[in-house]
Amino acid sequence: MEKKRLELHYYGRVQGVGFRYWAHTQAIRAKVTGWARNEYDGSVTVQVQGTQDQIEIFMQGIQTGNRYIRIRSLEQKEIPVEPSERRFGVRY
Repeated sequence: MEKKRLELHYYGRVQGVGFRYWAHTQAIRAKVTGWARNEYDGSVTVQVQGTQDQIEIFMQGIQTGNRYIRIRSLEQKEIPVEPSERRFGVRY
Protein backbone atom coordinates (compact mmCIF):
# COMPACT_ATOMS: atom_id res chain seq x y z
CA MET A 1 0.00 0.00 0.00
CA GLU A 2 1.09 3.53 -0.69
CA LYS A 3 2.40 5.65 2.15
CA LYS A 4 1.25 9.18 2.88
CA ARG A 5 2.25 11.83 5.41
CA LEU A 6 0.04 14.22 7.34
CA GLU A 7 0.85 17.28 9.41
CA LEU A 8 -1.61 17.55 12.28
CA HIS A 9 -2.07 20.53 14.62
CA TYR A 10 -3.92 19.66 17.83
CA TYR A 11 -5.45 22.47 19.92
CA GLY A 12 -6.96 22.34 23.40
CA ARG A 13 -5.46 20.96 26.59
CA VAL A 14 -2.61 19.17 24.84
CA GLN A 15 0.52 20.46 26.62
CA GLY A 16 1.62 19.36 30.07
CA VAL A 17 -0.70 16.34 29.96
CA GLY A 18 1.49 13.70 28.27
CA PHE A 19 0.11 14.25 24.78
CA ARG A 20 3.41 13.80 22.93
CA TYR A 21 4.14 10.59 24.79
CA TRP A 22 0.61 9.35 24.15
CA ALA A 23 1.21 10.07 20.44
CA HIS A 24 4.45 8.07 20.63
CA THR A 25 2.62 5.12 22.19
CA GLN A 26 -0.09 5.26 19.52
CA ALA A 27 2.53 5.53 16.76
CA ILE A 28 4.18 2.32 17.95
CA ARG A 29 0.77 0.65 18.14
CA ALA A 30 -0.18 1.78 14.61
CA LYS A 31 3.33 1.18 13.18
CA VAL A 32 3.67 4.71 11.79
CA THR A 33 6.68 7.03 11.72
CA GLY A 34 6.97 10.78 12.31
CA TRP A 35 7.26 13.07 15.31
CA ALA A 36 5.36 15.21 17.85
CA ARG A 37 6.39 18.67 19.11
CA ASN A 38 4.93 21.31 21.44
CA GLU A 39 4.37 24.74 19.89
CA TYR A 40 4.67 28.15 21.56
CA ASP A 41 0.94 28.83 21.12
CA GLY A 42 0.00 25.85 23.33
CA SER A 43 -0.80 23.49 20.46
CA VAL A 44 1.00 20.29 19.48
CA THR A 45 2.20 19.56 15.95
CA VAL A 46 2.41 15.95 14.84
CA GLN A 47 3.74 14.64 11.56
CA VAL A 48 2.66 11.07 10.91
CA GLN A 49 3.56 8.78 8.01
CA GLY A 50 2.20 5.39 7.00
CA THR A 51 -0.56 3.77 5.00
CA GLN A 52 -4.06 5.22 5.15
CA ASP A 53 -5.14 2.39 7.47
CA GLN A 54 -2.16 2.90 9.81
CA ILE A 55 -2.78 6.64 10.01
CA GLU A 56 -6.46 6.05 10.79
CA ILE A 57 -5.51 3.67 13.62
CA PHE A 58 -3.07 6.29 14.95
CA MET A 59 -5.62 9.12 14.82
CA GLN A 60 -8.35 7.02 16.47
CA GLY A 61 -5.90 6.13 19.24
CA ILE A 62 -5.03 9.79 19.77
CA GLN A 63 -8.74 10.63 20.14
CA THR A 64 -9.11 8.20 23.04
CA GLY A 65 -6.36 10.13 24.85
CA ASN A 66 -5.88 9.97 28.55
CA ARG A 67 -8.19 11.57 31.06
CA TYR A 68 -6.18 14.83 31.02
CA ILE A 69 -6.00 15.38 27.24
CA ARG A 70 -8.82 17.52 25.80
CA ILE A 71 -8.63 18.07 22.03
CA ARG A 72 -10.68 21.13 21.08
CA SER A 73 -9.82 21.18 17.37
CA LEU A 74 -7.57 19.62 14.77
CA GLU A 75 -6.12 21.03 11.56
CA GLN A 76 -4.54 18.66 9.08
CA LYS A 77 -2.88 18.75 5.70
CA GLU A 78 -1.10 16.23 3.53
CA ILE A 79 2.63 16.84 3.04
CA PRO A 80 5.37 15.01 1.10
CA VAL A 81 6.48 11.58 2.34
CA GLU A 82 9.95 11.29 3.88
CA PRO A 83 11.17 7.95 2.48
CA SER A 84 14.17 7.59 4.81
CA GLU A 85 12.21 8.03 8.06
CA ARG A 86 12.22 4.89 10.23
CA ARG A 87 10.68 5.77 13.61
CA PHE A 88 8.43 8.13 15.57
CA GLY A 89 10.08 10.62 17.91
CA VAL A 90 9.20 13.23 20.50
CA ARG A 91 10.76 16.59 19.72
CA TYR A 92 11.59 19.30 22.25
